[in-house]
Amino acid sequence: MVARLQQVYADTIRPQLVEKLGRANINSLPKLQKIVVNMGVGSAVQDKKHLEDAVAALTLIAGQKPVTTIARKSIAGFRLREGQAIGCKATLRGDRMYEFLDRLLSLVLPRVRDFRGVNPKAFDGRGNYSLGLTEYLVFPELNPDKFTRSQGLNIVFVTSTNVDDEGRELLRMFGMPFRDMNDKDAA
Repeated sequence: MVARLQQVYADTIRPQLVEKLGRANINSLPKLQKIVVNMGVGSAVQDKKHLEDAVAALTLIAGQKPVTTIARKSIAGFRLREGQAIGCKATLRGDRMYEFLDRLLSLVLPRVRDFRGVNPKAFDGRGNYSLGLTEYLVFPELNPDKFTRSQGLNIVFVTSTNVDDEGRELLRMFGMPFRDMNDKDAA
């Protein structure tokens, strides 16, 4: 069974991109390559339990076991040693990626308090978009009784294009709720 948004991409988004960008080759059109969900757990330096909780939460959110990320350098001011586990990340591709995107757009973002849309300028100059959530409990998979600690996470959408405008248009067609660029007070 094909994920719903993957079918939407093949049936409606791709033909719209062909028309809008004026390209005949469908392989040159922008597409979503992967989604990386990352949680930095700085408090794991003092308490390893915080990292275990983050790994358990990210496992439920992503639907796969995340890898733990380790510190590359020692920083005395943060009491951080090289090689110490300080976070976790999961890279989603294929069906899991489209299912996660569907859940993010239809369930998670509407549950964010005081949500006015995501920042349309959070592109990296290469067509990739980054989104940060301050609270991971907006995901319906997580039981608030089990995960009591407040933790944020970052989500990176990696596209096949090198142009921010094409990446923005692709995500807009998927249904990403970008706020109006002229809206100053929503920043």
